[in-house]
Amino acid sequence: MSDLRPCDRGPGLLVGENVEIGRDVSFGAYVVVHEGTRIGDGCVIEDHAVLGKRPRLARGSSAKGEIGALRIEDRVTVCSGAVVFAGASIGAEAILGDQSYVRERSTVGAGSVIGRGSVVDNDVQIGQRVRVQTGVYLTAFTLVEDDVFVGPGATTTNDDTMSRHGPEMPLRGAILRRACRIGGGTVLTPGVEVGEEAFLAAGAVLTRDLPPRAVAMGVPARVVREVGEEDLLERWR
Repeated sequence: MSDLRPCDRGPGLLVGENVEIGRDVSFGAYVVVHEGTRIGDGCVIEDHAVLGKRPRLARGSSAKGEIGALRIEDRVTVCSGAVVFAGASIGAEAILGDQSYVRERSTVGAGSVIGRGSVVDNDVQIGQRVRVQTGVYLTAFTLVEDDVFVGPGATTTNDDTMSRHGPEMPLRGAILRRACRIGGGTVLTPGVEVGEEAFLAAGAVLTRDLPPRAVAMGVPARVVREVGEEDLLERWR
């Protein structure tokens, strides 16, 4: 545990060693900023946020690898009660909602939003302008490309055996290609790929890859039609 010292830049603010804080950063009450964290200019850090937390890993955890310092770029908002781990990278103007949770070695791209109570597990890569709604779980090793929408309560998974495997077996998160849309309450099984501009309806369970522009629904999800030209992202920018 790094040494934490009171800082007069916010009420009850505690700051570790070698922390860099940019210009015009606003702190709410009782924020904790751990060792080595870098906070860019114009950021808003709300009440009870924890920045730069180091992970505690169970024996045999898949979350291995070097952990650097937390990097938060300019004009990011970290909302109340959010926890952002050391080694994460948060792009400019991103918003991390209340009680969101972003693990080590994960990236949240510029202009993206992580909804209230959503989890971005270790080694997740999220592109720019992504919208992750409330209560979403993005499991370790998930890839989310630019302009993806993930509806509330969606769940991704990465382990077909549910921990009944040796260390040589890699975990496989979902791959969400550019501008695809994932409905609320969906479940994506390990390693599935959702193609560019594809649409997965609410409540579906996706067990196989979804082609670009396909519309799928049901349990298990099946393709029912194609996304029309009028619904492509370029029409809605």
